[in-house]
Amino acid sequence: MGISQYIKEIGRGKDGARSLTREQASDLLGQVLDGTVTDLEVGGFCLAMRIKGETPEEMAGFLDAAHARLRKLPDNGLTTVVLPSYNGARKLPVLTPLLALLLAQRGAAVLVHGTATEDKRVFASSVFTELGVPISHEIPSSLRAGELAFVPTEVLSPGLKRLLDVRRAVGLRNPAHSLVKLMNPCAGAAFIVGSYTHPEYATSMAATWSLTGAHALLLRGTEGEPVADARRTPRMEVFRHGARTEVQAQQEGPLAKLPALPAVDATATAAYIRAVLDGEQPIPTPIALQVEHILRAAQHHEHANPPALAI
Repeated sequence: MGISQYIKEIGRGKDGARSLTREQASDLLGQVLDGTVTDLEVGGFCLAMRIKGETPEEMAGFLDAAHARLRKLPDNGLTTVVLPSYNGARKLPVLTPLLALLLAQRGAAVLVHGTATEDKRVFASSVFTELGVPISHEIPSSLRAGELAFVPTEVLSPGLKRLLDVRRAVGLRNPAHSLVKLMNPCAGAAFIVGSYTHPEYATSMAATWSLTGAHALLLRGTEGEPVADARRTPRMEVFRHGARTEVQAQQEGPLAKLPALPAVDATATAAYIRAVLDGEQPIPTPIALQVEHILRAAQHHEHANPPALAI
């Protein structure tokens, strides 16, 4: 079915719009990612979905379309930890690179993917550059234990990058902004760390992962980044084949002793990360807990109920 027919279904307003089946959603986004539709039609799709909102079945279909077109990391025989980094920093330093490097230090294969979606934020790519971590301009041929790669979205999927950039023209998010936090860019086993900013996104992300049988961790990250807020421990939930288990309760209020966080700019953030990695600064407790939960879930995902952690 052509995109104009889909837009007629989803573009009838919040109360009149009809939801698509998983197969229809996959067909629709496939046309968008393949570039077979006009810019005007893409804008119509984005605005219609923004008003209607995505159902879990639609998001599952969008994931099907994206996964069929992704340039995936080859199977490395490991469970690769995937960190989607798309929100950047506005008020707090972006510590996704710290999380990634701590995981790599502990022997995990770590893939960070992302792109700048706004002009007024500091993104993980800038911090990685300050740290001397190269930006990959092609899919790594292999990612071994203890190795880290940052792959821009346009390398994984030029179509997704184009769809994300629609926000710069219309000023509104679209399904791609949720999709990139849910997708698996690996041909082999992967453990995805997903984050949300508002409770309604937690509900929709959880429902989509349950539907698709994902292996993932979900938390309310720092300004939408997949890293725990260094000032307080958020609730963390692990999904194993879509089954959902709370592994970390939310802390009420801030830590008794707040960490000395750097300024938001990339240079200061990179210097702080170096100090933590060198042992000159302590690892913020919420991030230390997150590292342990990720490693445990990635290495022992067959265990449904891991024992409580003590740090």
